[in-house]
Amino acid sequence: MKTSFAIGLAHGLQTIASRPLFWPLLTLALLLAGNGLVNPGFLSLQWRDGHLYGNLVDIANRAAPLILVSLGMTLVIAVRGLDISVGAIAAIAATVAAWTLLRLQAGDGDARGLLPLFAALAAAIAAAAACGLWNGLLVTKVGMQPIIATLILMVAGRGIAQLIGDGQILTVYYAPYSYLGNGFLLGLPFALFVVVAVFALLHVLLGRTALGLFVRAMGHNPQAAHVAGVRTKGISLALYTSCGISAGLAGLLVSSNVASADANSVGYLMELDAILAVCLGGTALTGGRFSLAGSLVGALIIQTLTSTIYAVGVPPQVNLVAKALLVFAVMLLQSPEFRRSVRGLAMRAGAGGAR
Repeated sequence: MKTSFAIGLAHGLQTIASRPLFWPLLTLALLLAGNGLVNPGFLSLQWRDGHLYGNLVDIANRAAPLILVSLGMTLVIAVRGLDISVGAIAAIAATVAAWTLLRLQAGDGDARGLLPLFAALAAAIAAAAACGLWNGLLVTKVGMQPIIATLILMVAGRGIAQLIGDGQILTVYYAPYSYLGNGFLLGLPFALFVVVAVFALLHVLLGRTALGLFVRAMGHNPQAAHVAGVRTKGISLALYTSCGISAGLAGLLVSSNVASADANSVGYLMELDAILAVCLGGTALTGGRFSLAGSLVGALIIQTLTSTIYAVGVPPQVNLVAKALLVFAVMLLQSPEFRRSVRGLAMRAGAGGAR
């Protein structure tokens, strides 16, 4: 009876460990627990002046731009694509928004009201969508490889942003715009509500409609999906455009948080962090298998790791090495082949010990 219980327990643990979100969630939990052990007040939350404060809130708030970019990256990776221009798109959107606000403020004194904000947001999102559409056209119509097609905008994008801003860091003192990255709603940072809205929209589209089935089919076998009647080019074009919009939203959050737009720093290396987050979340780079929730958790892992490195006083240059080691470890744990090899070695070692 004890043997049956042990077998059942082992089978249950194996089933849980095989779930896509298990290892990302375990990694995030271990990072948070480790911080809690080193700093007993790390996990505490406080309510002051109608706002919720604490390290957990700060991590989620700082991770918001990366989460948005990771969600967009998940869309294109799900159909065997890639977008390494998301950082440049974020810089373009931030610069367009700041440039628009400065022009409207210059023409209307102190620019009272929300009209300048709406105009800036519309211009920034339109610019980001145009960038995503450009990438999608190069991939679907011209037939370029995704990494080459998006590399073009990755290289040229920051130059475009610098041309828009005339090579200057555009500083914007406009309270409604600053609210996007620094404001609170219902006691929580407003940026979190932007993330929740985007995540909910994508979850409904990919989880509750036929679009999710089409995306999986395209990721597994694009030719078979096309033969079956799926409009693969149109869907890919829409996904690249959506990825551009998500990067644009991230650029707006970053820019509004610091009340400026720097074409050289906004979104810098964000594309690498987004790819890391998507991989940590269990999305297959070969397409077909994707997880929006996993990408969200992956972004939180990266931000938690970054906060941990800064908190313990490790030099910032070690950050990238730590990220690489973490990704390497989690990817090994997510690999069924690696887990089977470890189990095989453990069984052989146990059999050798029994003799």
